[in-house]
Amino acid sequence: MTGATGYVGRVVVRELRFHGHEPVVSRQRLSEPFDATELSGVGAVIHLAAVARVRESFLDPVRYYGTNVGGTLNLLEALQGQRFLLASTGGVYRPSDEPLTEDAAREPSSPYAATKAAAEDLVAWTARSGRIGATTLRLFNVAGGGDTDTTRVITRAVASAAGTVPGMEVYGDGSAVRDFVHVRDVAAAFVVALEACEVGTSSVYNVGATPASVRDVLDTVSAVTGRPVPVEWKPAHPGEVRFQRADVTRLRGLGWEPRHSSLEEIVTDQWLASAPGPGPGPSR
Repeated sequence: MTGATGYVGRVVVRELRFHGHEPVVSRQRLSEPFDATELSGVGAVIHLAAVARVRESFLDPVRYYGTNVGGTLNLLEALQGQRFLLASTGGVYRPSDEPLTEDAAREPSSPYAATKAAAEDLVAWTARSGRIGATTLRLFNVAGGGDTDTTRVITRAVASAAGTVPGMEVYGDGSAVRDFVHVRDVAAAFVVALEACEVGTSSVYNVGATPASVRDVLDTVSAVTGRPVPVEWKPAHPGEVRFQRADVTRLRGLGWEPRHSSLEEIVTDQWLASAPGPGPGPSR
């Protein structure tokens, strides 16, 4: 398993162990070739490691392609007969006012998303050759449970309420909608997808749960923490995606249900896990 010590990876490791799996943590750099003999006894690889900041990817697309596509290639070259699960992103899709199914058109709007789309294709074609079994999970906005990346909207809003960052910038009027999912529900999705994956097949699943606007997030953070969120309002970016929602019918077909992804639970878990001295919180 790559990326096991990251935000999502730590929770996936716990979920795998809870369901009787024995994850083996890879500490090898993705830029280095993997030893096929070391992976010969491994039944499945869950590939979470990546560089994943959208704005940063515009500044250094070469690094993003080298890590996210090249690293995936290095892994696949060492595999024969294993199952392979790739963490991708809902950012690969063309914007749409309708809920996005896995068959919706892809149109990455950043180098980061483009690297994930390229890695998806590489994994799918490798599965089609019969070399591996492949499952791609397109994660939407993962949140809650101690995320430290304050470029993400919920994490930033909670940190702003806690006073650990000076505030947050909101572009537009706050009506843009994103699909949020608790990191614990993401981990559960990886387990059910792993157990459904078979060599020679390739599947794709959306992982989302709760559509909410930026204003919904701000209101929920204020209600949960009992503190205001300092906001600097700025003009909307031209071409900003106004609505993004995942259709998760296919993943539900495996028996998955989002059990922790109400906006209130996501915000509460983020607040409890990461806010220093949160104080009394909201009055009841």
